[in-house]
Amino acid sequence: MQDQKESIRLWLNGRATEVQTGITVAALLMQQDEWLTRCSVSGEPRFALCGMGVCQECRVTINGQPQRLACQTLCSTGMVIQTASQQAMEAK
Repeated sequence: MQDQKESIRLWLNGRATEVQTGITVAALLMQQDEWLTRCSVSGEPRFALCGMGVCQECRVTINGQPQRLACQTLCSTGMVIQTASQQAMEAK
């Protein structure tokens, strides 16, 4: 019999979402079909590539702190995550 994981509530690009404990922010983004973490200096879309923090492509803003690695950060209750897709919408 498997243990059921507890779910937590956090904010992703301005909307509340529920997620199981123990997953990374990058995994949450994949579950939510959010495939844009940031844009390169030339404006190209980026997303997690290596999944272990080496490529630095998964950088997002978490709780107001920019440049956090989504693949290395576990989701926690009340966390506020902002990706480039939200930043792009705010710039319009």
